[in-house]
Amino acid sequence: MDAARGRLHRALTARGRFPRVDPLRPAPGHDLVLVLDTMVAGVHYPGDTALEAVGYKAVAVNLSDLAAMGAAPRAIGVAVAGIETPGAARDLADGIASAGALDLLWVHETAGAPTLEISVLAIGEVPAGAALTRTGAGAGDDVYVTGCIGDAAVGLAAACEGLALPTVDAALLRARLDRPCPRVEAGLALRGVASACIDVSDGLLADLGHLVEHAGLGARIELAALPLSAAVRRALAGADLWPRILGGGDDYELLFTAPPRAAARVEAALAHCRHGVRRIGRIEAAPGVRVHAPDGRALDVQAGWDHFAAAERAR
Repeated sequence: MDAARGRLHRALTARGRFPRVDPLRPAPGHDLVLVLDTMVAGVHYPGDTALEAVGYKAVAVNLSDLAAMGAAPRAIGVAVAGIETPGAARDLADGIASAGALDLLWVHETAGAPTLEISVLAIGEVPAGAALTRTGAGAGDDVYVTGCIGDAAVGLAAACEGLALPTVDAALLRARLDRPCPRVEAGLALRGVASACIDVSDGLLADLGHLVEHAGLGARIELAALPLSAAVRRALAGADLWPRILGGGDDYELLFTAPPRAAARVEAALAHCRHGVRRIGRIEAAPGVRVHAPDGRALDVQAGWDHFAAAERAR
């Protein structure tokens, strides 16, 4: 197949997305930021996921990585394998186009793959020296998270593992799994405010573990402070879902730290963001991540998304 003129290329061109022919340069005084992620059916999303949702999510997860660095999205490149029909290409293109008004750098296609695989390279820009990183947390910093935690993990359990939920709740949580909302606006607002930042892709505990590992520190999380949607709270009434909520991936919220003296700045920076933000704990000197129940008990919860382990279970 002519990789430059494959089905997805034609479908995106029909939607007004044309590959750039001029070099991509940052604005004066800015740095370019590059992120890359790959999604594979049965590993990163359920096999029954609509292709439109797959295309959207493949872009959105990369925009979430840019948000965690405080970078404004500029452009994407797409590589895909396993598209065998024009209809599949059109559905995937619909999803990619719906993820944002971004420049298209290139589209590369490979035919004959046994399953759909899609990789997206996303490029953003940030003022020089202003990028958020994972390395700046300090002992005593507060830990915050945007939005709600656990929606995607509980939605996955309902879709693939037989967890019984009301129809409306199951649909809402499946939508959160299939169509996450990258917190780009929040990431831009946190530049110069957050001391460290990461997006919640592998699970709250795992990603917080990444932050404190980089800093050589630990953290304490208060279970009662976690922001939960009404649908997840209803699900909790019938099952012990805390390991999934704390360890499941795909929320794509921003998890960040800031010194206590910056609490008013955090509130002001995110006041215009409709998804909200919640302080959920504090960075501590002792290594490790600890979760405490409302009565003060330390809970033994070890969880996090492992792509390779998931792939083995899927075989």
